Amino acid sequence: MAEHPQPDLDRILRSRIGAVTGGISPAALATAYTDWALHLTSAPMRQIDLMRQGGANLLEAYAAAALCPMSGDPGGLCARRASDRRFQGPAWSRPPFNLFANWFLLNQAWWEKATAPLPGLDPAHQRIVSFAARQMLDMLSPSNFATTNPDVLERAQTEHGENFLRGLRNWLEDMNQVITGARTPDPDYTVGETIAVTPGEVVLRNGLIELIRYRPTTARVHAKPILIVPAWIMKYYILDLSPGNSMIAWLRDQGFEVYAISWINPGHEDAELSLQDYLTTGFGAALDHIAPEASDRVHAVGYCLGGTLLAAAAAAMARDGDARLGTVSLLAAQVDFSEPGELSLFINESQVAFLEDIMARQGYLRADQMAGAFRMLRSADLIWSRVIRHYLLGERTEMNDLMAWNSDATRMPARMHSEYLRQMFLENRLAKGRFRVGTETVALSDIRAPIFCLGTEKDHVSPWRSVFKLHLLTDTDVTFCLTAGGHNSGVLSEPGHPHRHYRIRDKTEGQRHIDPETWVETTPEHEGSWWPAWAEWLSARSGADRVAKERRGRSLGAAPGSYVFG
Repeated sequence: MAEHPQPDLDRILRSRIGAVTGGISPAALATAYTDWALHLTSAPMRQIDLMRQGGANLLEAYAAAALCPMSGDPGGLCARRASDRRFQGPAWSRPPFNLFANWFLLNQAWWEKATAPLPGLDPAHQRIVSFAARQMLDMLSPSNFATTNPDVLERAQTEHGENFLRGLRNWLEDMNQVITGARTPDPDYTVGETIAVTPGEVVLRNGLIELIRYRPTTARVHAKPILIVPAWIMKYYILDLSPGNSMIAWLRDQGFEVYAISWINPGHEDAELSLQDYLTTGFGAALDHIAPEASDRVHAVGYCLGGTLLAAAAAAMARDGDARLGTVSLLAAQVDFSEPGELSLFINESQVAFLEDIMARQGYLRADQMAGAFRMLRSADLIWSRVIRHYLLGERTEMNDLMAWNSDATRMPARMHSEYLRQMFLENRLAKGRFRVGTETVALSDIRAPIFCLGTEKDHVSPWRSVFKLHLLTDTDVTFCLTAGGHNSGVLSEPGHPHRHYRIRDKTEGQRHIDPETWVETTPEHEGSWWPAWAEWLSARSGADRVAKERRGRSLGAAPGSYVFG
């Protein structure tokens, strides 16, 4: 009688827990908390200091409530409250709400001290506990509750409570989307109609990618085309949102022929797609289509995880003597994962094993199982401010193109995502020269193509100091640019975008290394968008312009293709 395989009950249980915790491992949190608690127990001076501060906080909260209106500033608490966006309204200066805000801010400072580094405490565990404490505090902020938020109370009085009825309706709509998984489309932000509308055509399609070509609009074009490798964690049209902020359209209008990879949104049947597949069937297939001859040259551009993939591919090509990459541009992309950025809080052995159990059941990691971690990195802005606006004030945040793109989520195939987390985040193989492409390892120091590397000042995904480490890992010319903004907003910094600035500096092969702080202090700041400086850099390395001509090749359909709708 044939035996039927028994289900792995442990794995099933962990995957069910993951559905409740948003993909966060309780075991990882418990381990960190235990380590912190034991070390705090053995630090009596820290305990005494915390007890002393706890008693002083009560007096300071009342003193500040009384003195702030008279321009007093005991301990800087008045200024801290005024600078916190949650408490900036004039109503927060009146009692008892000023006392609520003061007490919260002082408790926040107390927890910062309580979760500060301790001798012997694992630094990774300290960061996790500190982060978890911030999440708890953000949740308990008096601004999040109707009875302690003066703005909500004033709105309820003015509208006779109708804001709560609208908030309930908003909550029911959102819960329906969570339960059904259905996303309510916004007709003002429809892919292919109002966003991702730059004219183009699909010129290659395989089981992993569609390659989209965008023809230049100028009479003369640069000799080298651009190949954009976006992250597979996102839909490619982050770089082709609206006509006014589309990087793809802007590059096309500068005389570049632009190609962009659109990744498939994997399902259960794609569970065994590997990192190697993304290198060969993805980037490799696109490059072979654009540059079939050994003498062809291409400007390769990688964004976020796409930049990490591109760096590995460039190193492999250098190893194999393939010189088709004329330049390499890495936008907000890490190649060294040793820098403890905020996202690394969620990447440890326990957490990765937990995600692997979830993916083993599904064949992929759903976007919402990743989004929780990203939202918690900025919970005050991305979670609780929305709770206040949508459910307490009864308003809806006005949609924009970036929000529409952000809600158009993608999945991660199980095998590839596991390999990425383990080989890049946990083991840092690419930076250490131990990452394999094919059967052999690759070294970033082999790359000879000039590199343009972009970091963004407020990047919580790819911290710019981590991105800056590319200088230490390569022996080629590197132009580093640091721009205002975050992981997405800093990249989407089209000319004319307000409140933008950047710093840019070349480091040629053989020049001595300088640390990132010295780099910032000694590199002049320029107002405006970094895009023109990048285009000038690309143009200088493009060779002689040529007259625009029709490229041969069969069109497989108009942009944005079909994979983007998956």
